[in-house]
Amino acid sequence: MARPRTRLRFLTLFAAALLTACGQSNDTREAIQERGELRLITRNSPTTYYLGRGGPRGFEYDLAAMLAEELGVELLVSQAFSIEEIFAALERGEADIAGAGLTLTDTRSTRFAASVPYATQMPQVIYKVGRKKPRKPEDLKNMSLAVLKDSSHEELLERLRDEGLDWLRWDSIDASDTAALLARVNEDKSDLAVVDSRDFFIQQNLVPRLEVAFSLDEEKDVVWYLPRSAKNTPLLAIVNDFLERHQSDGSIDAIGARYFDRDEAISRVDSQTFVGKVRKDLSRYQQLIEIVAQEQKIPWELLAAISYQESHWDPEATSRTGVRGMMMLTLATAKEMDVDDRTDPAGSLRGGARYFKKLRRRLPEDILEPDRSWLALAAYNIGMGHLEDARVLTERRGGDPHFWEDIMDTLPLLEEPQHYRTLRYGYARGLEAVRYVQNIRHYYNILRWQTARAQRPEAPRSVEELVPDELRGLKLRAL
Repeated sequence: MARPRTRLRFLTLFAAALLTACGQSNDTREAIQERGELRLITRNSPTTYYLGRGGPRGFEYDLAAMLAEELGVELLVSQAFSIEEIFAALERGEADIAGAGLTLTDTRSTRFAASVPYATQMPQVIYKVGRKKPRKPEDLKNMSLAVLKDSSHEELLERLRDEGLDWLRWDSIDASDTAALLARVNEDKSDLAVVDSRDFFIQQNLVPRLEVAFSLDEEKDVVWYLPRSAKNTPLLAIVNDFLERHQSDGSIDAIGARYFDRDEAISRVDSQTFVGKVRKDLSRYQQLIEIVAQEQKIPWELLAAISYQESHWDPEATSRTGVRGMMMLTLATAKEMDVDDRTDPAGSLRGGARYFKKLRRRLPEDILEPDRSWLALAAYNIGMGHLEDARVLTERRGGDPHFWEDIMDTLPLLEEPQHYRTLRYGYARGLEAVRYVQNIRHYYNILRWQTARAQRPEAPRSVEELVPDELRGLKLRAL
């Protein structure tokens, strides 16, 4: 099913000042359809909304796009640079829905109409490994703490202070993404940060030296917020029906799996090593990787992840079995892909990329992305014959041979005699193939998130910042 067309706009202090007050929104389904657009206000982060290679992505974006598609309207996305700006836009009637991983709180519920919950998350205290680890709220004394300004975490800290922790202090950071908080802890500008568990789960790969110290409170519901005037209106009923239906049919879980699934077998040390290699070595080959990826029409981050898994970006790499080069090609594969020198980075990357695309083309047409790429990667590692055996065995066991998650569960069984003796190609190191694909997916996600963060627009500057130093504070007589 085609996705709704999406227009994007960025809220700035200057543009917001020019908008006329349009009153509180009281849109029904018919009014939104007549207007032809559903207006979403969100924030830029890996867990909510960002611009990927193929256009807008993110859990909140995908969920709102599905609602817009059901309504038959265009999705208009406004991007805020702080939590305060999200709610201010909602109060001004500039958005129909605020979807940004927002926790349900009593304070917010008095100002806005809240949807039914569609997820849960927990406020967590994050620290840097090697530093003092607090284990309970009382341990926060004399430690610097960073939180997002106007967040539910700030409300929670205020409540804890009122309940007896009157010494509690924190720095309120005016940003929209917890990445700013995690960076402060990682760079030793703050001892600790309070972030939502879903945000940290996704972003921990980018800051592998950070860990959860303890949970500051119990799990909280995540909701969409609508203007206060939407309470007891058809619009709120439509939103709630949409969320409840797709909770029941598994659609929301499926969207969540695209962004929140992570292989727990990949250690913090592996992530830290990869992030270190990205900083140290990737720049040497990134331009070449991007050129080859563009030629072969695959994401450069995926090609970079494959080549890191194969050789750690070492053009001279050689295995005991004789495979060589950045993409660790066998002699037979190199010959098939017209690669004369396997240690030539450009030749190796092109040969490996072509071979990966060939394997992907050989898969049945009804296997869709991203599973198509994950299965092709498994074939790159273990061979197409063994992958087909795994698909046959998956179907025998009641799984779906079109999905990587089901194939992943089956591949290790190719090492067990009671299974591989019944298959055409026999024994294979299936667990190794699972780890191979999951590692590449892990590295690919880290690179995609880093690319998305690099492309993030800067928050608008205030008028005061644009005034020359010598004119600041100067009072001018009106003409």
